[in-house]
Amino acid sequence: MTGRIHTQRSVQTKSFDLRHQDVEKKWVVLDADGVILGRLASAVAMILRGKHRPTFTPSVDCGDNVIIINAEKVRLTGNKATDKKFFYHTGYPGGIKERTPAKTLAGAHPERVIQKAVERMLPRGPLGRRQMTNLKVYKGATHPHVAQNPTVIDFAARNPKNKRTS
Repeated sequence: MTGRIHTQRSVQTKSFDLRHQDVEKKWVVLDADGVILGRLASAVAMILRGKHRPTFTPSVDCGDNVIIINAEKVRLTGNKATDKKFFYHTGYPGGIKERTPAKTLAGAHPERVIQKAVERMLPRGPLGRRQMTNLKVYKGATHPHVAQNPTVIDFAARNPKNKRTS
């Protein structure tokens, strides 16, 4: 038996970590007219976190600013609009209340359905709360962020399953 010694060379690769001061945020506009809520929320959460970029760093707010218009025209599949219930508490004894997505969409603030769906897909904690400040949702077709020169993304045309007509 010969005493051969196997030596392996280890290759050191340098990992990349983005710093807060090096982040360049862009502005993106998405139209929610007829789009499925869950598909829209998951795509928006990816953009807000910055996972669509090659420089993604989990501990840094490296995502883009997202503007969603026509929030009242978002769709839910199946019976989720009427059967799904979300609970909240008023703060008073016995103050538990429930609300369906259909009731919220028909109310004064339909943008809250999209905000809550995206919020539930982001990490909990200080970073997730900071990333939520980069989301702007409006119930109409207009928004006050024209000066930021946002890029329009046609989310409904990306996949035929993204949009529901009826």
